[in-house]
Amino acid sequence: QVQLAESGGGLAQPGESLTLSCAASGGRRSEGIFRLYGISWYRQAPGSARELVARILSSGSTDFADSVKGRFTISRDQTNNTAYLQMHNLTTEDTAVYFCLIPGIAWGQGTQLIVSS
Repeated sequence: QVQLAESGGGLAQPGESLTLSCAASGGRRSEGIFRLYGISWYRQAPGSARELVARILSSGSTDFADSVKGRFTISRDQTNNTAYLQMHNLTTEDTAVYFCLIPGIAWGQGTQLIVSS
């Protein structure tokens, strides 16, 4: 069974940068899984629905929510089965719990980001 674990959340000030990581585990089933299925990052702010932030498809193409375009990038490292969400110029509206997802396979448990001055 593939499992995902996010890390890298915490407290940041507006304008700062932060990188979230999503590590896949589960033995041989997790090897190359991001290349096969792609990876998505979602976030859920207090009192709001979970929303798609960014995704990278198995083809390598990427897609971003309008609210983060130009500020966030998504990448994956096949060698260590880890995906990343690089976030720049953070705003208070980026405050949320961030989750990674392999479509149809697994959700991570989430990592919280608080952006506050």
